[in-house]
Amino acid sequence: MNSNPSHKKSALKVNAGVEKPEPVNPEMHRKAGQFKKKKISVQQYLEGIRSGDRTLLSRAITLIESTLPGDKEQAAELIRLALPFSGNALRVGITGVPGVGKSTFIESFGLQRIEAGDKVVVLAIDPSSLRSRGSILGDKTRMEKLSTHENAFIRPSASAGTLGGVARKTREAMILCEAAGYDIIFVETVGVGQSETAVAQMVDFFLLLMLAGGGDELQGIKRGIMEMADLIVINKADGDNKTRAEQARREFENALHLFPPLPNGWQPQVLTASSLTGENLPQVWQKMEEYLHLTRQNGFFEKHRQQQDYRLFEETIRQEIRDRFFGHPEIKKRLETYRQKITSRQISPYEASRQLLDF
Repeated sequence: MNSNPSHKKSALKVNAGVEKPEPVNPEMHRKAGQFKKKKISVQQYLEGIRSGDRTLLSRAITLIESTLPGDKEQAAELIRLALPFSGNALRVGITGVPGVGKSTFIESFGLQRIEAGDKVVVLAIDPSSLRSRGSILGDKTRMEKLSTHENAFIRPSASAGTLGGVARKTREAMILCEAAGYDIIFVETVGVGQSETAVAQMVDFFLLLMLAGGGDELQGIKRGIMEMADLIVINKADGDNKTRAEQARREFENALHLFPPLPNGWQPQVLTASSLTGENLPQVWQKMEEYLHLTRQNGFFEKHRQQQDYRLFEETIRQEIRDRFFGHPEIKKRLETYRQKITSRQISPYEASRQLLDF
């Protein structure tokens, strides 16, 4: 397996979180029993991950999602040890309008990449999991082949309280998956909304799936999301829909020319594809390879990853400051006092916040 992303083949796959965030693979569940009652050391985690043990990889991701102080310390040490083995996978983000057929597309594309020799991961960022601790069950059954393949690993969204928290945990999960030797990490957003920006800030290549419709193809997607896309794929381009898909491709292509040039020197492309027939799926991978070749040559690829790492550093500091501030016992007591004063109009929210910060 080539460890250089520029030579990788890519895998797509979506698995929206549901129950406990565990990988969808029966073999892992059978093996999990042996670890349930004994404490696993950081070194055991690392050795298991490096040897390709998907059960231990799953357990390790559960560890980094934990909010228990002891787990957080162990998770930080594991990430530190895994970091030198990370960075060799191609990171692909994918989003799309509702009904676009992401699951079918990702399974077809993912299986093609596995046939080409790649090991693939699918991680999901699902804002709904912040409220419901999981959402769409259907992806597990719709992508049955990919989810049970020995060279695929699928992980639902973490329930981390905020979208920023989910994004950070996903970044850490990516480090572990890369240390495990996976070639392509696919980060999928569930639905179209605020999570696209979070995903775009952690991947190398961003793919937008669209549908051909009744002339309103450009109205169902926000301009900002289109501007983030490195490639737009008009999905379900088969049967009677093939002509409409080609028309939609031309419309999107014309729209992209109105956008300002990207700093990476890449001109976003539009393709049609069919998940059912597999038509043009190899061309999707070809465009990814062209993008990687260009951005590695002009230096953008490495610079972009460095910027992503520093942005994560700043975001983590902000979140830690917030958590420590609001978690302080004295602050908790004073917050309730100020809440009562604010609601009874004894003090303005601005004055209350100033007094609390001066404490």
